[in-house]
Amino acid sequence: MSEQTTNRGPGADILEIRGLTKRFGGLAAVSGVDFSVREGSITGLIGPNGAGKTTIFNLITGVYKVSEGSVLYRGEPIQDREPYLIADLGVTRTFQNIRLFKNLSVFENVLTACHLSASYTLAEAALRLPRFRREERALREKAGELLKIVGLQDRAEVTASNLPYGLQRRLEIVRALALDPKLLLLDEPAAGMNPDETEQLMRLIGELRDRFKLSVLVIEHHMDLIMALCERIVVLNFGMKLAEGAPDEIRNDERVVEAYLGAPAGGK
Repeated sequence: MSEQTTNRGPGADILEIRGLTKRFGGLAAVSGVDFSVREGSITGLIGPNGAGKTTIFNLITGVYKVSEGSVLYRGEPIQDREPYLIADLGVTRTFQNIRLFKNLSVFENVLTACHLSASYTLAEAALRLPRFRREERALREKAGELLKIVGLQDRAEVTASNLPYGLQRRLEIVRALALDPKLLLLDEPAAGMNPDETEQLMRLIGELRDRFKLSVLVIEHHMDLIMALCERIVVLNFGMKLAEGAPDEIRNDERVVEAYLGAPAGGK
């Protein structure tokens, strides 16, 4: 373990993005982006469609390989690691397009994610040896507790595809939590939700951050959610960082208003 990691104190940056660049052929989808996420914070990543937000998530989680720059998690570079190794470190995500096992029950969806932390062998499972039975019982309890925390315990046996859209979004967050993250990346978690669902989700994200001691990086187009939820916001435009600051700073930044937010009601 590096000295940088061992000397980390309270409020340190859990994620640092330095000069991050991703090229597809001759096109730079992300170019020289710098920002950080403080440990225990909720940070927003916003910008117009095509600004590079999801590309950055894909670079952080190893889905795409970095062209230039670095991604540091708890002081250690992770940009050359495979996605499953990054997840093992405690970085998990949801996706813009919901990716559930649609034909499995709500409980089975969460239990499948819980199983990724199981340590029993195939032989122990086949023979149903004591360690398998012990761990399987603990994993089922974990899945049930997670569903209870997010209010889905009464839907445990419902097929995932039969859930209302807003609850499918919630289920995807539960599956990410089942991997025991320290840094949770949420890609448009409120997409397709009505205002009441969006407000409930905002409260849920804050509660989950506090309960599980998470750091959260969230992409979202619902500005009410972002402005109320996040302590800091990063704005992208055409693959580059346009601005970074507290919600009030971003709301009143003329560059951000012109490029993305639009003039406020009654304003110019």
